[in-house]
Amino acid sequence: MKPAFFKYACGLGMAGIVLLACGIPAYAQLSGAIFTTTANGGAVNFNIYPSKEAVYLDGGPPPNAPQTAAGLPDGTYVFQVTDPSGKTLLSTDAAKCRQFTVAGGIITGVVITGCEHATGADIDHGAVTVQLMPYADTPNNGGEYKAWATPVANYLEGCAALGVSNGLDVVDCGMTGGDVHGFIPSHSKTDNFKARSPMVNREVDTYFYDANMNLLAGLCEIWIDTLGVQNPRCSGPPNTSAKVENVENGTHQFVISSQTGCVTFTGGVSQYVGGKLTTTQTFSGGPGSKSLAAS
Repeated sequence: MKPAFFKYACGLGMAGIVLLACGIPAYAQLSGAIFTTTANGGAVNFNIYPSKEAVYLDGGPPPNAPQTAAGLPDGTYVFQVTDPSGKTLLSTDAAKCRQFTVAGGIITGVVITGCEHATGADIDHGAVTVQLMPYADTPNNGGEYKAWATPVANYLEGCAALGVSNGLDVVDCGMTGGDVHGFIPSHSKTDNFKARSPMVNREVDTYFYDANMNLLAGLCEIWIDTLGVQNPRCSGPPNTSAKVENVENGTHQFVISSQTGCVTFTGGVSQYVGGKLTTTQTFSGGPGSKSLAAS
C-alpha cells in the first residue's frame, strides 16, 4: 500500500524555527519504499493477512519490478509497528531486535543481536524478508496496523531529541510533535496493513422459547455485523439456536421482527461465559432487538 504521510506543526513562524522549538532534527526526505509481504515476498489481497505472524517486511522493488525500483538507500535500518495513527507503539521488543540491513536496494539481512527477528526469502528478487512479530494487537477496530522503517542513525537522533540516549536498548523512546517513538515521518517509510487476530472461539447463540419455556425452531433474527451488513440467522436443525460464530470485535445488533410463532417480545436475558454469549428470548407478540459489543 502507499505510505501514509503525517502532518505536524509545533508553532508559528519559519520552518527552521518550528523544528528548533520541537527539538526534531531536520532531515532530507528518505527515498525508496517499504511494503509488507508474506515470508516469500508474495503480495496479499488488499494487504489483509490471515494472522499477525504472517506479515513480513520487504523493501525496495515490489513484485515484478526491476530491483532498482523504489530501493531504499544502503545502510542499517530499524522498524516498528504502530496503530494507523502512529500514536500507539505496538512493537514489544527492544529496538535493537528490530534492525535490518539494505544493500543494492534490497533487504539483505537482520542485525544479529540475539533477539533478531525471523526472516524469509523474497522469491522475486532474492531479498530477505523480516517478520514483524512480536507486536501487540492494534486498538483500531478495523484491525489495521502501520509498519515503519528509518535509518538507525536517524532513529537514534530522534530518540535523543526525546531525551533517550540509548534508543536501541529501549522499546519506546516516547512521542512528541512529529517525533513518533524516535521515527521522524519525513525520514521514514511506512506501509499500512491489516491482520486478523487469533480468533477466540466466540459465538452468539439466540434461543427462542415460548411462554412455557419450550424451545422453538424456525424463528429468525437479523444479525447486523460491524460493517452494517444484514445476515439472517434462524433456529432449528442442525442448530437449536440462531447461531453466529467467530464474532469479531465491535458492535453487533440482532433484530427480531414479528413472525409466525413470535407474537410479542417480552425481553431477553444474556450471559457471556467462556467466550460464548447466549441470549434467551421469550415471545408472545411484536418485534424486539438487542445490541452487544464484542471485545
